[in-house]
Amino acid sequence: MEHLRKGNRPKGKRQPRGLPILHEDKDILVVDKPSGLLTVGTDRDKSRTAHYLLNDYVRKGNPKSRNRVYVVHRLDRDTSGILIFAKSEQAKKFLQENWAQTDKHYLAIVHGRLTPKEGMISTYLTENAAQKVYSTLDPAKGKASQTAYKVLKETRRFSLVDVHLLTGRKNQIRVHFAEKGHPVAGDKKYGQGEVVSKRLALHARSISFIHPFSKRQMTFDTGTPEDFVRLLGKP
Repeated sequence: MEHLRKGNRPKGKRQPRGLPILHEDKDILVVDKPSGLLTVGTDRDKSRTAHYLLNDYVRKGNPKSRNRVYVVHRLDRDTSGILIFAKSEQAKKFLQENWAQTDKHYLAIVHGRLTPKEGMISTYLTENAAQKVYSTLDPAKGKASQTAYKVLKETRRFSLVDVHLLTGRKNQIRVHFAEKGHPVAGDKKYGQGEVVSKRLALHARSISFIHPFSKRQMTFDTGTPEDFVRLLGKP
């Protein structure tokens, strides 16, 4: 098993600015995406994305290069943490076909204190015309969504929660905790209007998956972001 923590990054190579590389080989790139950076481009924003930065990185500044990266999965713009990109269609296909076996844990700082301290949130999620996701009681209208959680630490105002993502629906973690009455700190879309954090306090902390070529189990863990520690320490 390969286990890599933040700080053990490839040395001696040009790094994409603002996008730390945790691991690189001929098949995959694993990066630690900052909050505020899109995974892939939109009609309005095509260049300030992880996908664009990594394409530029693997082309080494040569616009005629055929090298490119392939999107395997996505994180919301405001969510930070681990993203995997493939360097070939074959690697992308293998990772996506085996995505159900990929183990993903997030860290979230949510408002208030959760009861119970450990549990599972299961709902059917759908989206309205304003692109806001919400739970519905009708299984025909929504997609089954499961979020397992465990409280790691509590303060007077917040809870630090380990989130085991069992399904990967759009905005799933944010919606599940908001509907439970404990929105993620800094969530302008699903929160309660109180701005306690400049960034969304949601971080894709660890991922464990089968490498598309070697077929070895690979695990990456970034630990707890420094700004999470500061937010939890606020009175």
